[in-house]
Amino acid sequence: MKLLRFLLFPFAVLYDLITTIRNWFFELGLLKSTSFDIPVIVVGNLSVGGTGKSPQIEYLIRLLKDTHKVAVLSRGYKRKTTGFQIVNIKHSAADVGDEPLQFFKKFGKEVTVVVDADRTNGIQQLLKSDVSPQVVLLDDAYQHRKVKGSSYILLTKYDDLYVDDFILPTGNLRESRRGAKRAAIIIVTKCPENLSEVAKEKIKTKINLSKNQQLFFTTISYDENLKGAESELTIADLKHKDVLLVTGIAKPSSLLSFLSKENINYKHLEYADHYDFNAQDILKIEKTFNDLPSENKIILTTEKDYMRLNGKIDNLCYITIKSTFLSDGEKFNQFVVNHVKNNIK
Repeated sequence: MKLLRFLLFPFAVLYDLITTIRNWFFELGLLKSTSFDIPVIVVGNLSVGGTGKSPQIEYLIRLLKDTHKVAVLSRGYKRKTTGFQIVNIKHSAADVGDEPLQFFKKFGKEVTVVVDADRTNGIQQLLKSDVSPQVVLLDDAYQHRKVKGSSYILLTKYDDLYVDDFILPTGNLRESRRGAKRAAIIIVTKCPENLSEVAKEKIKTKINLSKNQQLFFTTISYDENLKGAESELTIADLKHKDVLLVTGIAKPSSLLSFLSKENINYKHLEYADHYDFNAQDILKIEKTFNDLPSENKIILTTEKDYMRLNGKIDNLCYITIKSTFLSDGEKFNQFVVNHVKNNIK
C-alpha cells in the first residue's frame, strides 16, 4: 500500500495543482460563479463519500420546512435521465437518483426536490417555476463553484478527518484541505455518542478553525422502528431472526457497529456506493437469503438502498437514521435560521 501511494504521489500533486488553479480562478472572478437573491446553503465534503450528507440535508429540511418554502437540489448521481427534473411520485431511483428519491418519499409536499447536474440552471429553473422556493439546499455541491452559495457546511467523518487525509489519488480528498476555509460551519460526523470534551478539543486544535468558522459534532441515531415489508418490526425483533444485511453505501461501518452493539447476528452482502442492482445481483441476494437456516428471517438494508431495491425483492425492510448533535444543537439551529432570515431579499 505504501509503495502504491508513493507511485501515485506525482498524480496527486498534479491533481492538487489543477484543482487549486481552478479555485483561484473562481476566487479571482476569472471563472464565473453565480449568486442568487435567496439563501443557498451548500452541504458537502472534501473527501469522497460516506460523511453523512443525506442525514444532514434531512436535518436542515426538518429545521426549515415549517417556516419556509424549501427546495433540495441534487445532481442525481447515477440517474438515467438528464437535465432538470422535479422529483414526483412516478419517478424511480433510476430516474432521479436514490438520495433525491429518498428525500421526496420522506417529506412529500413539505419540500421540493429537484435534480440537475448544472446547479446554476437548476436554481434558475426553480425560481421560474410555480414552486419558487425561499431557500435552496445544495446537496453534495461543495466543489461546484459555478454556484456561489450564501453559506457552506462542510462535513468530515470522525474517524477519517480531512486534515488527516491527502488529495486523490494518493488519498481521498477531492481538493486541497485549504478548501475547508470556504465553510462557515464544519461538522464532525458519525462521532461516538460518548465523545469527551477533551477529544473534541483535540479535534478542534487539529482542524485549526478560522475566526469566522464554527465547529460542531454529530452522531448517527438509528430509528427503533423498521420500515418496509414488515412495518411493525423493531430493532429488538431482529435479535430473534436470521438477518441478511444488504448495503450499497460508501462506508457501512457505523451500521455494522450498531447492529453488533445490539447483539444482532447478520450475514452481510456489501456492494459499492449507489450500486445499481441487476438481475444477477438480485438472484444472489435471494439465494443467500433462502440459504439462511431459520424460517424466521428478513432482509435488512439502508434507506438509500431501499430506494433501489424496493420492488425487486421480497422480505425487505430498512433502517432509518438521523443526524443528532452531541451538543450545541440549538446554536447550530440559530445560525441557520439567522442566516436564512438575513439572506432573503
